[in-house]
Amino acid sequence: MQTVTFRRPVGRNKGRQVEPAARERVRALLADAPRRRDLLVEHLHLIQDADGHLSAAMLAALAEEMRLPQAEVFEVASFYHHFDVVKEGGQAPPELTVGVCDSLSCALAGADALVGRLEELLGASVRVRRVPCVGRCAQAPVAVVQRHPVAPATAERVAAAVRDGLRECVPANPSDVRQAYRTLRALLAQGRDAATVFAALEEAGLRGLGGAGFPTGRKWRIVAAEPAPRLMVVNADEGEPGTFKDRVLLEQDPHRVLEGMLIGAWATGCTDCYIYLRDEYAGVRAGLARAIDALRADPPLHPLPGIHLRRGAGAYVCGEESALIESLEGRRGVPRLRPPYVAQAGLFGRPTLVNNVETLWWAPEILARGPQWFAGQGRHGRSGLRAFSVSGRVRQPGVKIAPAGITLRELVDEHCGGMAEGHELRAWLPGGASGGLLPASMADLPLDFDTLQPHGCFIGSAAVIVLSRQDDLRAAVRNLVRFFRNESCGQCTPCRSGTARLDELLAQPRWDGALIGELATAMADASICGLGQAAPNPLVCAIRHFPELLEGAR
Repeated sequence: MQTVTFRRPVGRNKGRQVEPAARERVRALLADAPRRRDLLVEHLHLIQDADGHLSAAMLAALAEEMRLPQAEVFEVASFYHHFDVVKEGGQAPPELTVGVCDSLSCALAGADALVGRLEELLGASVRVRRVPCVGRCAQAPVAVVQRHPVAPATAERVAAAVRDGLRECVPANPSDVRQAYRTLRALLAQGRDAATVFAALEEAGLRGLGGAGFPTGRKWRIVAAEPAPRLMVVNADEGEPGTFKDRVLLEQDPHRVLEGMLIGAWATGCTDCYIYLRDEYAGVRAGLARAIDALRADPPLHPLPGIHLRRGAGAYVCGEESALIESLEGRRGVPRLRPPYVAQAGLFGRPTLVNNVETLWWAPEILARGPQWFAGQGRHGRSGLRAFSVSGRVRQPGVKIAPAGITLRELVDEHCGGMAEGHELRAWLPGGASGGLLPASMADLPLDFDTLQPHGCFIGSAAVIVLSRQDDLRAAVRNLVRFFRNESCGQCTPCRSGTARLDELLAQPRWDGALIGELATAMADASICGLGQAAPNPLVCAIRHFPELLEGAR
């Protein structure tokens, strides 16, 4: 039998050949930054910020510099919305991009018309594109000129921002480091141990306020019991349409969030803290960086844990803790199969404590005032306080600090000045896009964990979007389902194919309720993470509470 040997031609390497000019530019941009794999997303941001896109030549040079396969660098770059990958021979995008938020709150405020008017006004030299929620729902509609938010946006205001060359919005940091960290200093001065901290948070009833609602004290206790070394991650990647509370809290007092982070790290023995902040919050990032510098200059804790501020790149799924950890490690942000749980094997394989911004915001206050104070703040038999993100058809939208258990009617009347002029309540979302949809007749339900599940909904991140009788509910539901279709990471078939199929079904004049129900059940049962499991919620709830929508009624 004849043997045939295949040989690769001498001098031809696999993959694209690295151009010398691109190699030198990548080295200049990275300068003395470490070439570690976990910094891949950060290094992609460096190139994107400098060039306005990621060319094939620069991606190849970055792969060589970081000693990574070109395919891996390309798959990471192409996963995130905020990276403009230009393949070989492709055309780079225009120098200026205007993003118009098309989430539900902005859609209610006229985002569609704004997109059309901007395309007419700005012409082909400026790229106008729709983007998912940018976390400014109370000021809808919102446009973003490069990194500068224009809110509320009109075509004329956006055109002026383009003309005047506005830079990114950097809010002033109102908090003073000298007045901060009093609770942490008191804990150390009083000689309190971690066990008393865990017990106080458990007694207060503080739960994870990013959406999952896991008891905070119990989570801290679990992580502390795992073998060292341990790490901490602050999840500041709020991407749920309608949610903007974390942005407001970080703008108002970043030191209070940092204090909660340090208390958690001290109590659980974490050596390093990683803050994963969504890329849409450029101004918050600047203020937070200043606060971290001030903290390092006058640390309340010795030794101070390592603090690493990392930048997301536009992927809603990275709000899921294991997907966020994958992104921190320099990979595509796809959720992990569990077990093991991140408390056991999280970032870099180490036991990891993951907390939401608002959860950490309340921890110092609870420890300073006592758990009874927090537990006694609720209403209608519930305990605690929450930051509600309220948008839609109300007079005074915004972040409202209100008792847990407050009803939608009370929240709107007492904190939002009532319904907007000329609008009557018809429907509302208690927990953003994934939390479901409820009718006006249920406006007296307590808003808290475990109170909405019997009605097919949950409070999640407490993103309340209010709709009126003037709104098209079919269009609203399709807006929410389309968001999930666009944000699916594609890892699992139930979510990848299910969200696409749901969107197709909603395009029909008459909705097939039986098929939608069957598909929703399969997605909830078989999707890997909460994105696929919750994606059908707004549609299923709409059919349940507004059956007339099946026949084409608005």
